[in-house]
Formats: sequence, C-alpha cells, structure tokens
Amino acid sequence: MTRIFKPTSFKRVLFFLIFDIVFSLITLYFSYELRFNFNTPAIFMEPFLRIFLTLISLKLLFFYIFKSYKIIWQFFGFSEAKNLLKAHIATYLVFAIIFVLFENFYAPFPRSVVIIDMILSFLIIGSFRFLKRLLLEQSPKGIKKNAIILGVNKECSNIIKSSYEIDSDFYVDSIINIDESTNSSVDTYISNVKIFRDDELESLVSEKKIELAIFTKKLDQKCLNFYVDKLTSLGIKSIRYASLDSLESYKEISIEDLLAREVKDLDNELIQKSIKDKVVLISGAGGSIGSELSLLCNSYGASKLLLVDNSEYNLYSVGEKIKDAYLYLVNLSERDALEVIFKEHKVDIVLHAAAYKHVPLCEKNPISCVKNNILGSKNILDLSINYEVPRVVIISTDKAVRPTNVMGATKRVIELYAQNIDNKQTIITAVRFGNVLGSSGSVIPKFKSQIQKGGPVEVTHKDVTRYFMMIKESCQLVLQASTLAKDKELFILDMGESVKIVDLAKKMISLYAPNKNIEIVFTGLRDGEKLYEELLIDESEQKTKYESIFIANTTKYDIELLQNDIKSLLISKEPKKVLSKIVKEYNQG
Repeated sequence: MTRIFKPTSFKRVLFFLIFDIVFSLITLYFSYELRFNFNTPAIFMEPFLRIFLTLISLKLLFFYIFKSYKIIWQFFGFSEAKNLLKAHIATYLVFAIIFVLFENFYAPFPRSVVIIDMILSFLIIGSFRFLKRLLLEQSPKGIKKNAIILGVNKECSNIIKSSYEIDSDFYVDSIINIDESTNSSVDTYISNVKIFRDDELESLVSEKKIELAIFTKKLDQKCLNFYVDKLTSLGIKSIRYASLDSLESYKEISIEDLLAREVKDLDNELIQKSIKDKVVLISGAGGSIGSELSLLCNSYGASKLLLVDNSEYNLYSVGEKIKDAYLYLVNLSERDALEVIFKEHKVDIVLHAAAYKHVPLCEKNPISCVKNNILGSKNILDLSINYEVPRVVIISTDKAVRPTNVMGATKRVIELYAQNIDNKQTIITAVRFGNVLGSSGSVIPKFKSQIQKGGPVEVTHKDVTRYFMMIKESCQLVLQASTLAKDKELFILDMGESVKIVDLAKKMISLYAPNKNIEIVFTGLRDGEKLYEELLIDESEQKTKYESIFIANTTKYDIELLQNDIKSLLISKEPKKVLSKIVKEYNQG
C-alpha cells in the first residue's frame, strides 16, 4: 500500500499535468469573466473549447520544452520561475500567430482575453509550484534536525535544496563562514539562508538548537580537529561531510578522519609503473594490510595476483573483491607448500605482510609466534632468492625498535636476516611503520564497541602513546618505498606525531557519544606492551627524496651465526632467551 504513495518522477509529472490542465481551464474561464465584468455573452463562449484545447496543447508542449516537468517541487525557485514565464510567453505568441492565420475558426474571440489569461495562468500555476517550498520554509522543522553548514562554496545551495527532500533528516538553518579569505560573504544569503561569522558559531548553536553540522569540503587534519572539538563541546550530536558525488549522500565524520594525515608526497605514477604488468605475490593477503596491498596492486594493473593466507575466511573475503586472483591457502612455515607457488609462477614482486601481530597473544604463545613470524618469513626470503624474484618487500613494525615483546623481537630478527643474507640478484627491502587505523585488533574498533555499549572505555595506561596512519596511505607508501630500494635497505615511514591513547578515547567519546557520561578506566599495561613506541627517525637516519620516507642504518650480523641462532630458536623451548641473544636490545621487562 505504501508503494502507491511513494513519490516517483512519473507520478510527479502526472500530478502537474492534471493540475496544469485544471488551472488552465479555470484561468481561461475567469479571463472571459473579467473581460466582460462577469457577464460574458453566450456567443463568445461558443469557441471556448476550441480555444482552450489549442492553448493547453501549446502550453503543455512549451512546459515540456522548458523542462517545467523535470523540476522537483521543493526546488522551485527564481530560475525555474523564469523558465515558466518563458514557456507562457512562447505559448501565447504562437497562439496569436495561429489565431491570425485561422481567425474564423476561433471567432468570435475577444483578443484581450489572451493577455488576461497569460497573466492569470502564470500567477496561478507559478504560485502552485512555489506553494510547497513556501510551506517548507515557513514551517521547516517538523521532525527534522536543525543543521548548520560550515564553509561557503557552491555546495551550500545544493545542500540547502537537498534538505527540502522528503527523505532528508535535516533542515539548514544557518551557514558559517570558516574561510577568512571569503569574509565578504558574511551577512549575505544563499538560497535564503544567512551566512554568519565564524565567531558567531557558539551563539547560533545555542539559540537555534542546532543538532547537526555539515562541512562542505575536506579540511586539513589540524583545522578539522579544531572544529570537531568545538562542535562536540557545544553538544552537536552529528557531524558530517557533504558528498561531492551525490546530494543525497552524507558521510559522518569518523575518528579516522581526525587522525588521518594527508601524505603530500605520494607518487602514484611511479607506484603504478613499478606494479603494472607484474606478477605479484602477497603473503597475509587476507589481513588488514595484505588485503589493502592486494586491492592496490590490482588497481595499479598487476598482470597476476598470487594471494597467500592461512585463514580460509580472510582469503575468501579478499578473493571476492579480486575475482581473477590466484588464491593459495598455505601456512608459510610449510616450505614445500609455499614452494609450489614459486614453481608454478614466475614471480616479479613479493610483498610479505603475513605475521602474528597481537602483542599479548604472542607473549602467551611465543613458540607459535617464532615459528610463524621467523620461519615463515625466512621461507619467503629464501624461496624468493632461490627463484630469482627481482624484488621482495617485508612489512615490519615500530615494535621491532628496542623491542619489549616477542612479536617485536621476531620482527627484528627478520629485519636482521633481510639485511645480512646473501640475496644474489634479489633486491630485498623492509618497511617499518606503526599502527594502522581500523586494522583487525586495533584499539579503535575496540573503543567504538565499548562506547556503543555505554562504557567503560578501557585504556591500558594514562601515558601510553601510539603512532597511527591510514591503511591505504601506509600501503601506498610501502609500495613507493620499494621503488627506492637498491639493496637491503630498511625504510621507515614518517608517522607524524604520536597520539596519547587516553586523549584518543576522550575524543571518540565526544564524537560518538556526545552528552553521555562514559567512564574511562585504566587496566594496566598488558604483557609485552610499552608506554611509547619508537620509529628511530633521527639525524642518524638517511633522508630520501620523499619527506615521508627515511632509511635506517644497516645493522651487520654474521649470516652464518644468524642462521645457526635461528635454528636454535626454532627448536628452543625457551624462545625468549634465544631471542635476547640475537636481538641485543630486546628487553623482556
């Protein structure tokens, strides 16, 4: 039943057609009545039907030509009124010509009726079209949220128009100018909505009971954080970006938007050139980083993608997104199974993202962590060298710097192995970076879940800090760093400033649960965790031509000794002791 009343383009056109015909009949009749002071002689009414049919045929034709039936009722404005006037002028001019040519057919006909009818028709039909917009502007709120727009540009008018839609959940009340270069626009209007100064934001929110804020453009991280903090402190419950692709699409501001840094020196052309038409093997392809690398390599034009993972579901998921990829359900510690892939394909690039990354779990299961992270990585490197793969990229972590946990120590062992192995013709490089936003096991999804449940939000320590970067940007920089590789470099991505986790929790609470009293509790550092992560970007590191990528100093380690140490580690029942022998700076706490 509800489908019958659901608005559609066809129903809108039919609706206006019917009312245009009815109003045209009424205005023509009253034009006669006005002409003859409401005492029209019967003789003049004889050709009335012929005149009406001619006029309405012309009117509907010109309404169609001037797109009067393509306008959404709520958006009827000055430009639409101009087109309606043009359609009326054209209608009555053509009718005048037809009348001159076929005067006897329409006689007797008082010519002044044409002028009276044109004026009445335009006023009545135009007023009818403007009626709904007028009613909406007089009583806009209903169950809709009062909204404020931040930023003055051409999108404002579109947002205001879209707020008139039946399905819209907001109505635009005010516009705030947040760009000092456009101060001249203050106290002017866009689509009858006034533009205010930036310093009037607080009073407007309070006075007009604003519940929703909409940004008209992307802002840099610092500016966006400033305004989001201000809006949330004022009790704004919803903050959105206006979509540039669709008037009906609005994206809620997320914590990822507030933490994400725009990487200014991404060279997509260079990355594409390095990947295009290459056979790329990606280990851990179903994980957060691996799946993003897979999607990127596919978009950059890799000729063949060999996706390897030991998780059936993760591999299936990424395979659904890349239909022509080769999927291999393989545990990297099983060298024979892994070698089959190298035998079947002539691999050009290996991107090694597979690893156990959860610090507390690795602390409780050190043997499994060592086997997966070290033996699996060693197999990847050894097979790549044996099968003369031109380029291998290993994903490392900031936890490999002066590690205090098994996970970081195992990653450091592989950094050492990659820097000291006889790699023959294979260029091997490792790329080290911090946490990626939204990855599996990340603190952000955990905090979101706790906030949705009403809290408390669990933070390990009041002083703990971490580095963060968006998954896509970090993976693009990994690929870009690989294009710089000459031999056995350890690249470090600039992660910007570290983030205090308790501040992150507070910001997420204010963003996702404004005006709610959600408690933050401190649970204590977990096994293997440390307060501060490090990337070792200092004066001793070499700079590259990209300000987001550095090269760490190489650490020498006798490869035969390292090979023997790794063998001992893989069979040891006390792997932490052997790890501390290999990684001198490893501090078990």
